Amino acid sequence: MSSFALRGVSLAGLAVLVASCAAKAPPTPPPPTVEVSKPLLKQIVDWDDYVGQFVAVDSVDIRPRVTGYLQSVAFKDGQIVRKDQLLFVIDPRPYQAALDQAKGQLLHVQAALLNAKTILARAKTLLAAKAISQQEYDTDSANAAQAQADVASAEATVRTNALNLQFTRVTAPLSGRISDRRVAPGNLVTADTTILTNIVNLDPIRFAFTGSEGNYLKYQRENAAGSRPSSRRQSNPVEIKLQDEPTYRWKGKMEFVDNALDTSAGTIRGRAVLPNPNMFLTPGMFGHMRLLGSGAYQGMLIPDESVVTDQSRQVVYIVDAQNTVRQKVVQLGPLSDGLRVVRGGLDAADEVIVSGIQRAHVGKPVKPKQGKITPPSPGTGPDPAAYMTPAAGSATSVEHLH
Repeated sequence: MSSFALRGVSLAGLAVLVASCAAKAPPTPPPPTVEVSKPLLKQIVDWDDYVGQFVAVDSVDIRPRVTGYLQSVAFKDGQIVRKDQLLFVIDPRPYQAALDQAKGQLLHVQAALLNAKTILARAKTLLAAKAISQQEYDTDSANAAQAQADVASAEATVRTNALNLQFTRVTAPLSGRISDRRVAPGNLVTADTTILTNIVNLDPIRFAFTGSEGNYLKYQRENAAGSRPSSRRQSNPVEIKLQDEPTYRWKGKMEFVDNALDTSAGTIRGRAVLPNPNMFLTPGMFGHMRLLGSGAYQGMLIPDESVVTDQSRQVVYIVDAQNTVRQKVVQLGPLSDGLRVVRGGLDAADEVIVSGIQRAHVGKPVKPKQGKITPPSPGTGPDPAAYMTPAAGSATSVEHLH
């Protein structure tokens, strides 16, 4: 067989082989399946979150009002005491003796006054009979007035010594929790100097915090426009949770905002007050407080997992009418019951990819499956206040209204 014939057979075999391989090429894969849903629309309110500390409404250092040796202590360290409850006893014997002496002096000057009044009455009769001169009568009258003044002075001395004797029993000026005793019985305590202990009242109790200048401006503008809830009610409600609590269980209200900002920090002091009937809360404890930041409005919410960070932007993937993936740049708000609030950039009719987002690529087709956005079960997600750092003037948390 000639070389040309062999070459023709080889080319024919090669063509058959190529055709066989083309027939066995894998088919184009189907588009990936993703779950989509329209944003959840809910009535929500904004809350602004703050970290603060509980402080007592009143805190009193207990000092003696008389000097003497401490005789006894009538309380246990750290117990709850009531107003006018006995706390300390200072040796009363020197003050009892001083009171007795003052009473004796009072009796003495009262007797002198009685004698002076008798002499004056007799002098008045003698003066009418021209038996004494006017000068003698004036002298008797002055003696009677002086005796009257001596009685008044002696009565004041009795009252002073009675007070000093009363002050040897140191009582609680208010109800609250008492600290430990700072002085043991037998020690000398000095009037208005020695600190015996301290009492703080616990019901009600205050919560002190600082807010940003941005939030303060927001509240002021809302108040001026009449849109802030506090402008329609007597005071702003607040809710507080402790470090180990999952929910805001402590309820109170705002009572004070300072009259000037701290120029070095750009913040302003605020204070809320709340009842504490069981005296569970104590000064010095830290907590998270949220302050009502808006009236109710309809919010748009999506799962936080649906948000993709693209450099400095946050985007959401949606599926259009041709089942093609598109992206939208969105402006985000805080978390609400595990769902992210969308402030702008998204329409209520958009089909947002809520599951399978890792299989979606912009400009590529997908097979959408209809899903539903629902808040996660309580306790399954992190607390948003624990890691969110919103811009000044924006809400830090929101709440669904059912």
